[in-house]
Amino acid sequence: MARKDFSADDIVAFLGKGTSFKGVITYEGSIRIDGKVEGEIVSQGILIVGESADIQSEISVGTLICAGKITGNVQASEKVHLQPTAILSGSLNTPRLVIDQGVSFNGQCEMKTSVPKKENN
Repeated sequence: MARKDFSADDIVAFLGKGTSFKGVITYEGSIRIDGKVEGEIVSQGILIVGESADIQSEISVGTLICAGKITGNVQASEKVHLQPTAILSGSLNTPRLVIDQGVSFNGQCEMKTSVPKKENN
């Protein structure tokens, strides 16, 4: 599902199919969610959203790899990859975006990279 150089050993937490969580998730590293989440997800790490996931959250992460359903706003400081089964309803803010064929994306997208300010002479 993810990059070829990414292994299961890199995942520090896993919320499996059939599980649910309400609240705030903060972490370092990478997590995979295949269950239901309501609340907020905050990290500079990687969030992997599996096909069976149903997330209703405000998300602020380094990288998002999504194959499931997200309802809420997403802020990714590095990259967002929406895979063919992904459904995203909400605003998206990231400097790099990959959208595979078959994705359902309903919302606004903003892609800004930091641009150095010009000096006035």
